[in-house]
Amino acid sequence: MRIFINANAEQEKEINSKIIDEKMEITFGRELPGIIEHKNFDAFFILDENIENVNFSGFEDKPVFINSVIEPLSQLQLPKNVSRINGWNGFLQRDIWEVVSDDKIATGKFFNEAGWKVIFVKDVPGMVAARVICMIINEAFYALKEKVSAKEEIDLAMKLGTNYPYGPLEWADKIGLENVFNLLKKLSENDERCIPSFSIDKMSVDINRWNDN
Repeated sequence: MRIFINANAEQEKEINSKIIDEKMEITFGRELPGIIEHKNFDAFFILDENIENVNFSGFEDKPVFINSVIEPLSQLQLPKNVSRINGWNGFLQRDIWEVVSDDKIATGKFFNEAGWKVIFVKDVPGMVAARVICMIINEAFYALKEKVSAKEEIDLAMKLGTNYPYGPLEWADKIGLENVFNLLKKLSENDERCIPSFSIDKMSVDINRWNDN
């Protein structure tokens, strides 16, 4: 099975840390291959979140997975062979792929043949893992603003207490504050508990500055 993965360096590193079956041949690229080259691959992962110029009809009926954590498939109006995954930094190295698909039979068959575990989730903003983690990140920012503890202490407490691979503020750095903010903003449309605890005009500021020395 030949898979093409459009990924940046960090995403490529995380995927390479997963267990990859010997029968899988993965090709990484910063750009998608041309339409003519599509026939050389059995499936495609598009981890670049900008898909405006992607010609999805060129993939025919081959499985295509897009990194659309916030926007649901129902709003994107893409072909049935296109599924959503969480391709944010910090999530790709997990053992289980979190997937939203309109064709669970074909998608499940692909993951079974690839030797990867998959869980199908509802077509909602954030899916499951990103939604939970971003809400935890939000609470961590509240704790920082209220000077409950320092950044490193909050991260260490969460890693020791929950066995998470990263602390919430460390995870925010990996995901990117803008992604965290945008998901929280979307979730807050239906749940006021998700109102971001930090403002968008501070997105470019390193969160280490919140550290209470």
